[in-house]
Amino acid sequence: MQLKVCGMNLNTSEVAALRPDYLGFIFWKPSKRAFNGIMPKMPEGIKKIGVFVDATIDEVVDKVKTYDLQGVQLHGKETPEYCEALNAKIASDKLQLIKVFSIKDDFDFKELKPYETVCDYYLFDTKGKLPGGNGYAFDWSVLSNYPSTKPYFLSGGIGLEEAASLQEFLKRPEAKYCHAIDVNSKFELEPGLKNIAQLTTFKAQLKDT
Repeated sequence: MQLKVCGMNLNTSEVAALRPDYLGFIFWKPSKRAFNGIMPKMPEGIKKIGVFVDATIDEVVDKVKTYDLQGVQLHGKETPEYCEALNAKIASDKLQLIKVFSIKDDFDFKELKPYETVCDYYLFDTKGKLPGGNGYAFDWSVLSNYPSTKPYFLSGGIGLEEAASLQEFLKRPEAKYCHAIDVNSKFELEPGLKNIAQLTTFKAQLKDT
């Protein structure tokens, strides 16, 4: 099971030293964790993911080139046509495209079908007032109806206190295509400043699942 730490900003190098599989950088200005600065050099093997909310394709392409991103996470109302156009514009087999879908009490999985051929991964997080970063988990049993074979990221308010229930979830059939766990606010001392000790503990627990 892979690990993605999102909302990177204030202590990126320290988090990178833990060797998560993905680091997420938010390029949405209203976010308290919006990244704007110099990105430190990463250890080999860590994929840098840019997080966008209804950005123009040119803006996304600019950030991909400027920061040498290996993936793009789309958190807004981006259409399948948008995803297709973005793929064509970047034209790189190395760039991973992650489309986010937010879940509250239930979810109509028919929404996924138009995206099946235009993105590499889905990400499921908790539906709230903001695009991501709401700090609480949705009911993972909703994913028992997951109709696809596309790998997905599980996100939304996951912290150390969810470790036991997460281990149970990962044993269930609906977790078959769960590719990575995405964490953010539950591992922060303040927005953008991650708790290294807690992340170290969580990463060790995740490795054992």
